[in-house]
Amino acid sequence: MSNRYKAVVLITGCSQGLGLALARVFAASGLFRLIATARQSSIHKLKSVLCESENVRIRELDVTCEESRHKVVCECYHDWKSLDVLINNAGVSYRSVVEHMDEDAEIHQLNTNYLGPMALTRLVLPSMREKGRGKIINISSVSGMMAMPTMASYSASKHALEGATEALWYELKPFGINVSLVQPGFIQSESYKNVYYSKKAQLSGALEGPYADFYKNISPFIERTMNRSGTTPEKIAQKVLKIVTTREPPLWVSVTRDSLFFFLLRKIIPRSVFHSVMNALLPNSRYWGARFTRAKKDLLQGQAIAEAADRLDRHG
Repeated sequence: MSNRYKAVVLITGCSQGLGLALARVFAASGLFRLIATARQSSIHKLKSVLCESENVRIRELDVTCEESRHKVVCECYHDWKSLDVLINNAGVSYRSVVEHMDEDAEIHQLNTNYLGPMALTRLVLPSMREKGRGKIINISSVSGMMAMPTMASYSASKHALEGATEALWYELKPFGINVSLVQPGFIQSESYKNVYYSKKAQLSGALEGPYADFYKNISPFIERTMNRSGTTPEKIAQKVLKIVTTREPPLWVSVTRDSLFFFLLRKIIPRSVFHSVMNALLPNSRYWGARFTRAKKDLLQGQAIAEAADRLDRHG
């Protein structure tokens, strides 16, 4: 990048978490002209912590809406004549088992995490291809390489994003456009409070249904893991900044220790063993659903007997 030209960067999903950290880091660097975006319902959060200036704009953007996508991109090309870097960060997460997902929830998940980012990417590619330069950075998740119970739909959307990004790397390389996939693991943030639940998932928890044990154990487990993580959104934002300022960045970028650990673990351990190990590590997983299946009836009875014996030992 020359001293006179400032590359134009568009970042989606900037109202909180990693998106907000990205907006702050890129604005503070002074190297870019930045368009930080958020949905109408949350753009006030972004405006309360990020100031607009000659090189920083805050715009409303719903990545699932065609009109909204076109409006922001067209304004960018009209006013700044370019869009050099697209960072697809916006996303949502549903915490529901497969049986509890409904069509509306599935469509919302897929539109936000995959179809929307791909549509936005298609809008900016012709200009990048004609100029012979540009960067597409898609923010994925460790769930894009492995799945967890109650997060099937989220994992599916991230797997789709990763597959398309890998194909894009091949397709855009001849035109001088760099494509990178950022894979964070657990981040020290409160994003776990913003997950969605399908209607059936909400009922299951309230009515103590067959999957109630899944929800009761997974949610606190994720909360504890995120609170104990040593990786902050700001640290990841700095790594994304490095990707943008690197001439030939890699396709796969693991930006947390746990995502790198799981990536290496899946390469070393056979899949059958890997899944058995992961299942054993999930809290109380051996007892999940035991009240509703013959398969674990004896296991549940054994647990009750063991707990009764323990109480006798402690109280004499």
